[in-house]
This record gives sequence, C-alpha cells and structure tokens, in this order.
Amino acid sequence: MKIIVCVKQVASLGDEVVFTADGRAVDQDCLDHALNEWDAYATEEAIRLREANCGRVVVVTVGDEAADAAVRRCLAMGGDRGIRAWADGLRGADPIAVGRVLADVIREEAPDLVLCGVQSSDEGSGAVGSALAAFLDLPCETCVVGLEYRGPGAVRVRRELEGGLVELREVQLPAVITVQTGINEPRYATFRAIKQADQKELAVREAAVPAAHARVTRVSEPVRERHAEMLDGRPAEIAARIAAILKERLA
Repeated sequence: MKIIVCVKQVASLGDEVVFTADGRAVDQDCLDHALNEWDAYATEEAIRLREANCGRVVVVTVGDEAADAAVRRCLAMGGDRGIRAWADGLRGADPIAVGRVLADVIREEAPDLVLCGVQSSDEGSGAVGSALAAFLDLPCETCVVGLEYRGPGAVRVRRELEGGLVELREVQLPAVITVQTGINEPRYATFRAIKQADQKELAVREAAVPAAHARVTRVSEPVRERHAEMLDGRPAEIAARIAAILKERLA
C-alpha cells in the first residue's frame, strides 16, 4: 500500500508585525515556521496504516528550502521518503495552484491513498485537498475523524459533520482524504529518529507555475474600534445591562 501525505510548513506571527514594502505580506523576520498541526495528524495516520498493512509513506510538500524542515519532521515520525516541489513563481500561490502542483507530483507516484490535513493554520482555506482530488479525478472525503483499512481497494471513514453528527462511508481506492485533528495522537520523534531522517531521501522537483486563481493585494492589522467592557454584579443586573447595551447599539 502506497500512501502519499501532503504537508505544509506554516507561518505564525511572533511578537512584532512588520509588513513588506509592497504591503502584501508580513516580513519573514516576524514569522515563526513549523509543520502544520493538521498535517502531523495526517502523517501519523499514514504511518499507522503502513504499520498495520505494510507499504510505504511518501511525504510531499510545495515550498522553498525552508520547507525541508517540515518534511524531515514527518520522515522522523516514520515516513519513508520525501518530495519537495518548488519554483520561485509559486511564492504566495493560492490553494488551487498549490493543488495543481501537488497533483503533478502525485500523479507520477500513483499512490493507493492520499492524505492531507483538513486545513492549514496560517491560511485556513481548507481548499487544497478538494482541489487536489479534482485535478487527480479521485473521490474525496473531508473532515475525517476515523479511518479503517477494509482490504485491497477500500477504506471506511468517519466524517465529522455540523452539529456533532458523524457520517460513516466506505470509499473505493485510490482516493483523497482530509484528516481532522483528534483522529489520533501524533508520535514524538526520538533523537535517533531525527538523525536517521537526515539520511532519508528528499527529492526536489522543479514545478510548473500554474495560472493564479487569486492574489493578495494588501494585508493590514485589524482596526480596533472598541474594547471589551467587563460587567460586574449579580446575574440579573448583568443581564439587564447587556439588554440595555444591545438596545443602545441597535437603535
């Protein structure tokens, strides 16, 4: 069983926010980088499937050299090899473009199953997995909180729906599945595993730059117009005060 895991190195804001000269991004010196949380769960699920059913886990990302760290972490968790696709024109690429680049790599690998995180913590679009499935012409199951291998050619999934509902579905392989946090407990990589990951294959492929479907024109800090007002007193007094505030604001 060959499993592809799509991962991303995400950015998070530090204590200071400085924008680039063109106003379209945050200065890199103000950002911290790490493996996307959802992708850690997807990687763990892929490794568990491989351990139970044999096969190989290939970790794929779209990013520059800095993204190697995210791939290496997944290899330290137990991935077998990694692939990083990149071209300078992909910096700031929208989710649809990223999905197309991933599809070009994955199509050559011909996997039985493709796992992605539901979303990334820095952009949160949740669109890459669905776009990838469309480009590969594969079925796609999203927000999966349970995954069971049903033998050659099929898996059973539990999907998280609105209102706390769960949907059970059997999916024919190959397929794309986006994994929700909480599906498992991602393992910590030992120091030995981290050292071994440095010796595993991480291939770099030149990617074609697809047409953009969206672009960032400007970013800015949110305008703070009001501050929170803390209400003290007995419950009835607080309720009355809230009602008065609402009437005042809606008048």
